[in-house]
Amino acid sequence: MICITGDTHADMTRFKDKKIKSLKAGDILIICGDFGFIWDDSPKEKAAREKIGSMKFTTLFVDGCHENFDLLNKFPEEELFGGKVRRICGNLLALERGYIYELDGYRFFAFGGGQSANAEERIDARSYWEEEMPCAEEFDRGLENLKKHDNAVDYIITHEPPASIKDFLGFETQQTSELSAFLENVRSNAKFTMWYFGKTHKNKIIPPRFTSIFDDVVSISPKYQK
Repeated sequence: MICITGDTHADMTRFKDKKIKSLKAGDILIICGDFGFIWDDSPKEKAAREKIGSMKFTTLFVDGCHENFDLLNKFPEEELFGGKVRRICGNLLALERGYIYELDGYRFFAFGGGQSANAEERIDARSYWEEEMPCAEEFDRGLENLKKHDNAVDYIITHEPPASIKDFLGFETQQTSELSAFLENVRSNAKFTMWYFGKTHKNKIIPPRFTSIFDDVVSISPKYQK
């Protein structure tokens, strides 16, 4: 079983959701950015990470635009599920940008990163990091991995939605960025069943293949069941 939810923003009460509490060993929870528990590395934050990492199921997240990237990039990197991850603590892992992961028989394309609306109000390396926006190497990696899979996956997990979807939801599209252009390119060329994103803080299905998700939890059954 795989469950998907939106930004948690360091809110431990989100893990009290009935669907999440029902997850067992071997199950997976995916968070669509702004995880929030990698920020100041305080004792309270470390305790929260250890608690999440000790849960029976595996928690995976893509980064958003409210992470401490100096801290995130210090966690050890390893190969898992067919791509690279950073192991934060126990069963808590960060999915890296541009990889395709095999989970419960499905292929997931993950691409974190986001564009802060208030970047000019935040402090560099204290409340804002340039790394929230992907670099050329990450864009190239994403396109290359999609190409290797004939531009076909089952699910796409991002923090940001494509610019056209953001506009449809009534959110002002900030200045054109490489990230929005990249995501539009993926939207136009990739084949996928559903695209989940958390940036807009709404629970809404945009037919036929997009889901904005915040505090809702959706579940996906294993593709191949005994």
